Amino acid sequence: MSQIFFFKKNKSKLLDIFPNLKLKNNFFINSVKPLNIADKYDVTFLESTKYIHDAKHTKAILCITTKKLENYLPKKVDKIIVQNVLYEIARVLKKLYPSADVDTPDLSLSKPKVTEFKGVKFGNNVLVGNKVKIGKNSIIGANSIIEQKVLIGENCIIGSGCIIKNALIGNNVVIQDNCKIGQKGFGFIPLKNKNLKFPHIGRVIINNDSEIASGCTIDRGSINDTIIGSNTYLDNQVHVAHNVQIGSNCMVAGQVGFAGSSIIGNNVQIGGQAGISGHLTIGDNVKIGGGSGVVKNIEDNQTVMGYPAESIKIFLKKNKKNE
Repeated sequence: MSQIFFFKKNKSKLLDIFPNLKLKNNFFINSVKPLNIADKYDVTFLESTKYIHDAKHTKAILCITTKKLENYLPKKVDKIIVQNVLYEIARVLKKLYPSADVDTPDLSLSKPKVTEFKGVKFGNNVLVGNKVKIGKNSIIGANSIIEQKVLIGENCIIGSGCIIKNALIGNNVVIQDNCKIGQKGFGFIPLKNKNLKFPHIGRVIINNDSEIASGCTIDRGSINDTIIGSNTYLDNQVHVAHNVQIGSNCMVAGQVGFAGSSIIGNNVQIGGQAGISGHLTIGDNVKIGGGSGVVKNIEDNQTVMGYPAESIKIFLKKNKKNE
């Protein structure tokens, strides 16, 4: 997928944001990234023991963390010790990307010019932002809005009433009516008198041959990208929160909700109205029964059901006893 980035960044050095700290390194900050993908001049963070493995192997030379977690980081890494890691990350993001905490309307929107989008068909009242690219043989339905820099591949069908922003969409993708893709997700840092909005600088990436049915909402990533794998199908009214990654060849039935930062493997099937809690890992070839509540990781090749979701054999045995 393209390296297109949607948010303008202020040029800042570390000491511009942390003026009172004594640091080994004072560099221009490239971006804010998780430990596993951060490069040398990115600011990264460690806020949970879940990410100890990533901490040991990070390429970053500066990490925001707590006193309890600092020893999990390599000695070469400068540590900024704080009370609330996510609060500090939100503060850094707001300094670097001041427009990423609120979705303001795209004022560059206008009617698409046929000369700029050869081979693309548009319904009535479609609006397109600056630097949008749409591949040949794609169709955009009436009253849809495609905001600036969005990339849509070839042979795509975008239904009526869709709003797409901060997104990169592959080839042969179908997005049915009234979907909302790429908006800011739900992220706040609770404070005493006012909640601090967490800026979301990520994107939505929808890979080739996927289908998003009517009324779905897919939030952009907060720091990582939100990703829908190739040949994956989402039924009506599915909600995908920020940073969720859904693998290839998955089938998700209606009204399923994914909380933030969960990772779903390949060939996963999820029944209607199931809920997946945040920061979980669901393995390959997993089947989750309708109405289930998943609150812990699931290994490959498992079938689960119920709340909390458990092995289908255990679930059926318990329910047989209750009959």
